[in-house]
Amino acid sequence: MSNLDFIIAGLGNPGKEYEGTRHNAGFMALDYVASKIGCSISNSKFKGLCAFGNLSNKRILLLKPQTYMNLSGESLISAMQFYKISPNKVILLFDDISLLPGKLRIRTKGSHGGQNGVKNIINVSGSEDFLRIKIGVGNKPSPSWDLSNWVLSKFSKEELEVLKVSLEKVYLSLELIVNGSIEKAMNLYN
Repeated sequence: MSNLDFIIAGLGNPGKEYEGTRHNAGFMALDYVASKIGCSISNSKFKGLCAFGNLSNKRILLLKPQTYMNLSGESLISAMQFYKISPNKVILLFDDISLLPGKLRIRTKGSHGGQNGVKNIINVSGSEDFLRIKIGVGNKPSPSWDLSNWVLSKFSKEELEVLKVSLEKVYLSLELIVNGSIEKAMNLYN
């Protein structure tokens, strides 16, 4: 039996060149959560950076895989195996281009929806039963834009202001989710 209640994994790409990009919305959300609960995601373990903390009286591991987005499963699965945590006790935070910046979509399970980090996690784990908070980053401005260029582009100043509000909503929804109030979180923040 693990002394850990949840793993909260923010998905993104390591490195200065990816800071502030749409694809790193999961990292940004996790950093925000860490700041709210008073910890720093700086321990190197599980092919990632992690920190332990408490959220609503639950013991959590915050994890930022450092394997690059498309191999996020390598990091997450090693942490899950080490702590014997099932997929339904893992919460994924990641970017979603089908949602406008600032919008959230909370789901209890489902397909990867084209998000390569989630796709890798599902493939490596063999499960779709991960809780997830999708963070809207907006769709590419025109069909001619290359999708990878779009998700690796930086947020505009205006979008960052909207994103800050949504990061608080991510935190508030996580407080509800870890206490079993998933439906309430979905009703309030979807």
